[in-house]
Amino acid sequence: MKASDYLSRDEIKHYTRRSDAVGLWLIFKSWLGIVAVFAMVALWTNPLTIVLAILLLGGRQLGLSILMHEAGHKTLFKTQTLNEALGQWLGAYPVLGDCDAYGASHREHHRLAGTDQDPDLPNYRKYPIAVDSFRRKLLRDITGQTGVRQLTSLLSGAGNRIMMRSGEGNSALRQGLIANAALLAVLWLCGEPWLYLLWVVAYLTSYPLVARIRQVAEHGNVTALYEMDPRGNTRTTRANWLERLILCPNNVNFHIEHHLLPSVPLWQLESLHRKLSARGFYEDYPEAVADGYWSVIKRVVPDFDRSATAAA
Repeated sequence: MKASDYLSRDEIKHYTRRSDAVGLWLIFKSWLGIVAVFAMVALWTNPLTIVLAILLLGGRQLGLSILMHEAGHKTLFKTQTLNEALGQWLGAYPVLGDCDAYGASHREHHRLAGTDQDPDLPNYRKYPIAVDSFRRKLLRDITGQTGVRQLTSLLSGAGNRIMMRSGEGNSALRQGLIANAALLAVLWLCGEPWLYLLWVVAYLTSYPLVARIRQVAEHGNVTALYEMDPRGNTRTTRANWLERLILCPNNVNFHIEHHLLPSVPLWQLESLHRKLSARGFYEDYPEAVADGYWSVIKRVVPDFDRSATAAA
């Protein structure tokens, strides 16, 4: 199956076009959301807004990682100097990522998805799993165990092997620390340096949590994990506004479409999904598209719904 089986050459050209203006808007919107969360807590400081901010910041950090993902595909901007500079400093570095390292690893995932050589396979090949196992995973995320382990791996260089082999890993990590120092400095100048603690707590707790759910939704217990057709090895999730805010910022939920044509910028994916739906692209794969993340959870953890009902 190829994209050209469902799309004309002109349509593929249309969907793969890139835009500097839209790229700038995506970055501005992402950081505006972060500023709004910090402002909410600064203006109404109480336990409720603090807990809400940690959850929302985890979603915003995931949004920045999606911009890093986009820059790794060279599709965030039409102008590659903007793609490299802004994708790094306003997308990757604030979450201690690196567009080049991520892009090199992620391209292997795209090339090998649907095979037992997929480098991301350990993250989802065991699904479906038992509800107790899933709860333990979520508990490790919420309590910061996952985040601390990942941060320790990153600081030691183990989480960035590609760049370390090329001698660039230490430089990328330094720039990530500089970006975080800049964020702290801005908050300090605003008279609210303590708000940076919310960023750190979110990075260690809610960010790994939402990243796990996002990743499991994309490839966990799909129709045919070891099939090369993305309709078999990948899932698209139609999301509501709240899910888009926290679990799938920047259209990352349209994942089949992304695997079908990785050169399509993220802001074009929803339109591409509608076009493919109208042409019967998903008809032979009814389980390839899920309606909401609760539906996904029930697929990857079959006993979760019954367990929640019994507990209630």
